[in-house]
Amino acid sequence: MSQPPVIMVVGMAGSGKTTFMQRLNAHLHEKKEPPYIVNLDPAVKNVPFDRHIDIRDSVNYKQVMKQYNLGPNGGIMTCLNLFATKIDQVIGILEKRASTIPRILVDTPGQIECFVWSASGAIVTDALASSFPTVLAYVIDTPRTTSTSTFMSNMLYACSILYKTKLPMIIVFNKTDAQDAAFAKEWMTDFEAFQAALRQEEEKEDGTNSGYMGSLMNSMSLMLDEFYNHLDVVSVSSMTGAGIDDFFKAVDSKVEEYKKDYLPELEKARKEREEKKNEEKSEQLDRLMSDMKMSGSSSSVRKPKKNIKVSASEPEIDTLSDAVDSDGDELMEGDPDIEDNTLDGRMGDDSLVDRYERALHKEGKPDDVADESFMRYLNVPR
Repeated sequence: MSQPPVIMVVGMAGSGKTTFMQRLNAHLHEKKEPPYIVNLDPAVKNVPFDRHIDIRDSVNYKQVMKQYNLGPNGGIMTCLNLFATKIDQVIGILEKRASTIPRILVDTPGQIECFVWSASGAIVTDALASSFPTVLAYVIDTPRTTSTSTFMSNMLYACSILYKTKLPMIIVFNKTDAQDAAFAKEWMTDFEAFQAALRQEEEKEDGTNSGYMGSLMNSMSLMLDEFYNHLDVVSVSSMTGAGIDDFFKAVDSKVEEYKKDYLPELEKARKEREEKKNEEKSEQLDRLMSDMKMSGSSSSVRKPKKNIKVSASEPEIDTLSDAVDSDGDELMEGDPDIEDNTLDGRMGDDSLVDRYERALHKEGKPDDVADESFMRYLNVPR
């Protein structure tokens, strides 16, 4: 059975992500296709829908801020870091439920930079994308995007998120019940319409888009033309439910795009990481074996040599030290007997022990000399 798609809802604070999630949940329940919901926002107080996995069950946002002396954004990031250490367990739970759930909805923090640009956000996103078809839904507050500068800021942020995650993205213009998103779609498809809006704003008395800013946004609009061509854009109203069907059609389209374009790239990157990891393991093993070989050669007393066969009648000698021992232990035929206390098993040379004893004690055995020295010590008058 195919894996259920993951819809990650991201967007600026106040764009209506929570209300959008609630509308998606209600729509799927109405169709008898209840989703599996994951909440990754540790700072949210009230969530108007049921959650199956909630980051707040694992970490306490206020306690983290107090314990680590952090601000709001630092607390969110630290909570995500702590939660990311258990992401393998979350993936395991989702994989067990994969056969019974049609879709997985993931709600993210309102401080989008904490999730998108932090290491923990990347870990969570990569873990989900490597196991399930993952689609990003970038939610935009339509009434606040009527200005060309605000519109361009949102588009640049969406472009950076797409470049960072490398996942299929859907631009969701939310709150269309308050402001129609036709102007934004026109700016994305018609360059001249955006230029006209720029000139109209330049004629205003405040002059916010005059000069450098107008030229900059003009250049950016040209640069983002290719970015617009690879996006699916939908207009929805989380309050009325308008456009939700169009959103799910876009999701199905992006899932096919994920399987066709993104999944091969992910598998290629995964294979490269595994090959690199195997190479590193092999290098570490080679260094370990080399160190063990050097340590063994420096600490060993006897070095193994090749077998040396002297003659057919003589036994083989395994090591050089064995050859020396055999020469000392067995005298050759015709040689006179040599006392061990003078030659110490070696022919023609005095042992170091014998020479040392002769240098210290001219006569007598070492034991006798020691006894005499001890007796003289006792007889000395005190």
